[in-house]
Amino acid sequence: MMKILIADDHKMFVDGIESILNLEENMKVVGRCYDGSKVEALVTELDVDLVLLDVNLPGMNGIEVCKRMNEVHPKVKIIAISMFNEESYVTEILSNGASGYILKNTGREELIKAIGIVESGLSYFSEEVKHTIMKGLMKHNEKKQQKNSFFPKVSKREKEVLALIIDEHTTQEIAKKLFISLKTVESHRSSLLNKLNVRNSAGLVRVAIENKILAE
Repeated sequence: MMKILIADDHKMFVDGIESILNLEENMKVVGRCYDGSKVEALVTELDVDLVLLDVNLPGMNGIEVCKRMNEVHPKVKIIAISMFNEESYVTEILSNGASGYILKNTGREELIKAIGIVESGLSYFSEEVKHTIMKGLMKHNEKKQQKNSFFPKVSKREKEVLALIIDEHTTQEIAKKLFISLKTVESHRSSLLNKLNVRNSAGLVRVAIENKILAE
């Protein structure tokens, strides 16, 4: 028997969910909670398997509750429930350990399906939420591509010089290690300063780390 806690501050909504779930042979609502700060204690007391968690709870919001639950009760499954289909809500609560995100206009069959899928170890999202996640991923990829298109290309030899600069080698030492002249080393260093729009070696190190240039 799957023991479920409903954490939502709308009592009529909780009544409806409880009446639906208690009709299922393998599910039982063992508790309800109207305040986010009390979820953890109830989960411990009632030995809960799964929490239906409202994103906007008083006391402690659903995202904070989810984060806390992931730390102290990592085996307890969490499905976020909300009226809001916004990327910020979805991505934040998922990154804090929720296994699903469904909207409050979800019907009985989808609710049962979501709980079963999440309990089996998989993730479940309402169809509208899937579209939101995909749009967010596409936006992220576009930004990444734009960033990459504007970021100057650093040649293999320049990366070698940059790696030695980061390793605090002098111009003479770099020339010796790479079997190139001092003038060539200075030329590469000057090119790096111009490309990365910095004034000195410290700037080169900072930009290289921030943009993971040597990891590419």
